[in-house]
Amino acid sequence: MNLYKSNHHRHKHSSYGIKSIDFYACQSSLKFWNSSYKVLSACFILILCILLDCVWVSIAVIVTTGLVNLLVNKVSAGDYIDFLKIPIAFLMLGCIVIVFGISKNPVGDYNIFLFGGYLYFTKTSIGQALALFFKVMGAVSVMYLLALSTPVGEVIMVLKKAHVPDVVVELMNMIYRFIFILAEVHANMKIAAMARLGYIDFKTSCFSFGQIGGNLFILSLQKANTYYDAMVSRGYEGNFPFWEEQKSVKIWQIGIVAAYTGSLLVLYILVK
Repeated sequence: MNLYKSNHHRHKHSSYGIKSIDFYACQSSLKFWNSSYKVLSACFILILCILLDCVWVSIAVIVTTGLVNLLVNKVSAGDYIDFLKIPIAFLMLGCIVIVFGISKNPVGDYNIFLFGGYLYFTKTSIGQALALFFKVMGAVSVMYLLALSTPVGEVIMVLKKAHVPDVVVELMNMIYRFIFILAEVHANMKIAAMARLGYIDFKTSCFSFGQIGGNLFILSLQKANTYYDAMVSRGYEGNFPFWEEQKSVKIWQIGIVAAYTGSLLVLYILVK
């Protein structure tokens, strides 16, 4: 019984992790800032981080955005680490491909004889992998800062102002909302399977996974039809009207971003 409660607690936490992004965005102190200004600032910092291509600048961006997320957006440290796990996992796989090479001859700074060939890596490849890792993590951190401080509805309004086609914007909104519905359905299915010992061993787990996947596909179609009928009954005619709160841009807000980007440029000049 204690094992089931422990598994249920971990499952619930991981299943509703996506909801935490929207939750934190709605409680962030930065939600009162102008949305267009936040999107433009985040894009500018992201482009700057990529163009400067400096490890120390990327580390500075990772640290500062992390502190803002923890202190200003009030994200718990555990949740923030969970948010970063997926991009870090993908980055680690990409970095491994960059670091290691395979050759028939013993080349590189370091090599290991393996299965009739040599697995090798060099100091240059390690440096390239580290530079790529920190640069991408800097960009990811900036995007998390935007996502954790700006509700998705406001981001959609910014896209509308940028004249992104309505069909693209509306699909983004519906897909984003539908993810939560499917996540909740999947969570309930997995809890039901766990209660029936559906994950007691590997073979049973594979069977339960297939059953849940098939049922989830059918239920997603049913819920999509219900979702569309609900929209039509409320007057949907192919266009979503979004309410936008008017938020003015303060001079001190511009000063903060200008000072931050200026400090990144100064750091780049100093380390170069």
